[in-house]
Amino acid sequence: MNKGSSGPAAAQAPTGRTDLGRRLAGRREELGLSREEVGERCGADATYVAYLEERAAAPAIGSLVRIAAALDTTVAELTGAMTDRPPGRGKAVLDAELVELPVGECRRLLSTHGVGRIAVSAPHGPGIFPVNYVVAGRDIAFRTSADAVLARAAGTEVAFEVDHIDDVTRLGWSVLAVGGMDGVTDAAELVRLDAVAYSLPWAGGGRTHWMKITLSRISGRRVVRR
Repeated sequence: MNKGSSGPAAAQAPTGRTDLGRRLAGRREELGLSREEVGERCGADATYVAYLEERAAAPAIGSLVRIAAALDTTVAELTGAMTDRPPGRGKAVLDAELVELPVGECRRLLSTHGVGRIAVSAPHGPGIFPVNYVVAGRDIAFRTSADAVLARAAGTEVAFEVDHIDDVTRLGWSVLAVGGMDGVTDAAELVRLDAVAYSLPWAGGGRTHWMKITLSRISGRRVVRR
């Protein structure tokens, strides 16, 4: 743990303030370099390295090339040009450990509205489908089209997974929930779900058919630094 850290969170996260700053700080910390050492490698002052990490900076391409070389990485990696690739390309963090999450923490992470994946038994074999979801009480709800595979899977047991992988810190977590899935038919519940929905489904189209998963078990794991 770095001197001056106040707890596990301080030890696990780079100090950058923007995406570029976080990537720069994360790579620097991965190599065990100080800002002064990075500055010496790229011919810049340590205060400039600090500026890039802590401010909304737009360095010239020449500066980015020198900094990337000093950090033994590429401009594409520093600027996020690789963000369309699946997460997890970075090397594992040193002294990583996988810990089980308590049910309360799993529910807290699950309650952050976002995109999750549902695994169902489809007519032509197993299928996994990403959906925008909301947490409604102790249930997970999402919208699909009335004739979609997910709608036809009503009355079956499904698995729902949501996760977060951070290539900058090389840390992450995943939560897995299992339960029975059914269509929502109660008029009052439909009105309530429409009211709490964070946004329309990203996939667009006529996805107005609400489904819900009534959870029977939930578990989760997190990658942390020892």
